[in-house]
Amino acid sequence: MASTKLAFLAAVVLLLQASSSAVARHHHEPEDPCRDGASSGLLRHKGHRCSSPAVSPKGGGTPAVMTVNGFERGQDGGGAAECDGHFHSNHEMIAALSTGWYAGGRRCHKPIRITSAHNGRSVVARVVDECDSRHGCKDNIVDTSKAVWDALGLDTNVGVVPVTWSDV
Repeated sequence: MASTKLAFLAAVVLLLQASSSAVARHHHEPEDPCRDGASSGLLRHKGHRCSSPAVSPKGGGTPAVMTVNGFERGQDGGGAAECDGHFHSNHEMIAALSTGWYAGGRRCHKPIRITSAHNGRSVVARVVDECDSRHGCKDNIVDTSKAVWDALGLDTNVGVVPVTWSDV
């Protein structure tokens, strides 16, 4: 039974990797998830800021793809964090959310609960940045520091894993 679960989870990860193509906050793709339409679950607002639908549906959270990011100066994550204009240590429990979930900064410095679909472990991280969906970040990303991956018992070399997240 355990090997069946592991095989299923491995297949899910491979499918997510194929569809996500190693997403990072500042990769450039033409997709704009702040579009109108029910399929995205996002609502267009003035200034192209989007807001997310209600978070935490019954069952424990919103499904997402977690990626690993460098939040320190000079790392691949890009510039300083959107919430406070500072760089942060990768040892902090921090996250960047896709544009819609970032909600125009309304989640800045707010705690979110992230739960691994692989092992069921949960951690609380603080939102410090936006994973800009208008500049390549897909609209289902929770981009986190290495500390979050370590606390969840996940290998950052995997790069992309299924999770759920919710406001705390």
